[in-house]
Amino acid sequence: MTVGFENRVAVVTGAGGGLGRSHALLLAARGARVVVNDPGPSRIPGREEGRAADEVVAEILAAGGQAVAHHVSIAEPEGAQSLVDLAISAFGRIDVLVNNAGVLRDKSFGKLELADWDLVRKVHLDGTAYCTRAAWPHMQKAGYGRIVFTTSTAGLYGSFGQANYAAAKMGMVGLMNVLRLEGAKYGILVNTLAPVAATSMTEGVLPEEVAPHFGPEHASAAVALLCSEAFGQSGIILSAAAGHYAVAELASTAGVQFDPATPPDPDTLLANWGRITDRSAMRRFENAGAETAAILEAIRAAT
Repeated sequence: MTVGFENRVAVVTGAGGGLGRSHALLLAARGARVVVNDPGPSRIPGREEGRAADEVVAEILAAGGQAVAHHVSIAEPEGAQSLVDLAISAFGRIDVLVNNAGVLRDKSFGKLELADWDLVRKVHLDGTAYCTRAAWPHMQKAGYGRIVFTTSTAGLYGSFGQANYAAAKMGMVGLMNVLRLEGAKYGILVNTLAPVAATSMTEGVLPEEVAPHFGPEHASAAVALLCSEAFGQSGIILSAAAGHYAVAELASTAGVQFDPATPPDPDTLLANWGRITDRSAMRRFENAGAETAAILEAIRAAT
């Protein structure tokens, strides 16, 4: 089986430039009919009066593909719903949703305006939830769906001056972990991309000498894989940067089981901190219930 999207309809948010544009072009080249979302103006110098989404749609049409543009922000529920409604009215279905839209308002936490906290959260996390919620019933009814979230190394590992961005990006991981469970019986797979790419959004972040290696196409290849019928896993965090691909995971140390009948005092925890944090036997859990089951097993063994 190969990665193809014949007879599939894909929606890509924030697709007027950068990563989103690259995702949309690749999905279209692989046979998908694409809804290109972006509320912003054209990024082509001298053509700022036009719409970025229209430019990408024109590229897809010129290459022989099929696409329509959507110009409304997905940071509000109505905008997200209208995006999915357009996919249904234009192409009759929605099979793939790539949640890519994002903005930056970087500032150290002590100087961060709450309005910038709200804006970044609304576009990244809320917008992702709104679009996914709008698409969910259609995918449930069809018994098929591929959804990709876009997290960041800032969310996974931290990045100075990006509290709002990192919190929203890590929130997506929690959302994915739930939806991969709820979507399984409907054939809906939910995965997350953690890209590093040289785009206008990251301009000045990557050193000039290596930036040319960080083309968005590297990340788009990962998106196409995660969105395809050929890929059967859910709940994956796939990092993609400059040709390097890896899976990131949340894990727990084996830990220490104390007497469950007598809570330990803080001094005991301090004395055992080395054992509690011992990473020689890390464990990964399929869901929250699996971790609880592991704790219950440890209690039984200790009593």
